[in-house]
Amino acid sequence: MFDIIKNKRYFFALSIVLLLVGLAFYFVNGIRLDIQFQGGTIIQMEIGDEDIDLEKAANIAEATVNKEVDAQKSQTIDVEAGDKMINMLVLNISNAEDTLTAEEQTKLIDAMRKEFNLPENAEISVNSVEPFIGKEMLSRGIRAVVWASLLIVLYIWWRFRSMGLSAGLMAIVALLHDALIVFATYIVFKIPLDDGFIAVILTILGYSINDTIVIYDRIRENMKTMRKVPIGEVVNRSILQSMSRSINTSVATFMSMVVVYIFAVVYNIESVRDFSLPLLTGIISGCYSTIFIAGPLWVLWKEYQAKRKVASKPAKA
Repeated sequence: MFDIIKNKRYFFALSIVLLLVGLAFYFVNGIRLDIQFQGGTIIQMEIGDEDIDLEKAANIAEATVNKEVDAQKSQTIDVEAGDKMINMLVLNISNAEDTLTAEEQTKLIDAMRKEFNLPENAEISVNSVEPFIGKEMLSRGIRAVVWASLLIVLYIWWRFRSMGLSAGLMAIVALLHDALIVFATYIVFKIPLDDGFIAVILTILGYSINDTIVIYDRIRENMKTMRKVPIGEVVNRSILQSMSRSINTSVATFMSMVVVYIFAVVYNIESVRDFSLPLLTGIISGCYSTIFIAGPLWVLWKEYQAKRKVASKPAKA
């Protein structure tokens, strides 16, 4: 029987290495915020089958409005035209203190039409978010994650009272591990943080804590029948008894999201791709932390408490 608890330090070390890799990429790539969190303007223009040089488009746009512009290609589906895929040029102006004025928007659109011979009837959409609104949205998203974490601690504490408050705290540490892994995915692949980031984090928190609760439930039941067995052995056996369920559930979910990601890549649907990729890493991380982080951390804490209790007892004369 494989002893997860005995080898827990190797699993902790792997997590630390992955988080350090994410930290290294943070200093290299930084954090990219979408206009939803930073404020700015996004202009999407239908380009038909034109093969547009994105670097050239960004340079022209920057020269036109004198602001930093990120140019990308995307696709959308025209339902009215029989689910026809429409190629779009997406111009992100998200580093400005203010949104583009109507005059700047018109000037920029005219420059794109002139340079790339875009048709006059091309579909165009403009989305602007004021910087203070973007910061407020980011603040609310972070508060949502914090409140969700607090409620999880209280629920675990109430549900597994026999394991103590430490069970809930260690579950939160495991969830924080998953959130940081997802965050690192955004940094490594230079995915802008938007409302999808909050949705992914909350999804992974719920997904991961569900598996952790299953293992905790098994630990609680085994503690009743294995009272004289060391806590490490109880937890190890409980994890192994629940492992196949956790892995099978994660594999099924992972395969579904792989299909979604492949679909997004094939049809160049950026929003779906940027949502599904971090979710894939979150699913893997959630399964890993459920098995190798939450339970072993709780054992480490219980062993530490036991040693302190022994050390605090007065020595016999």
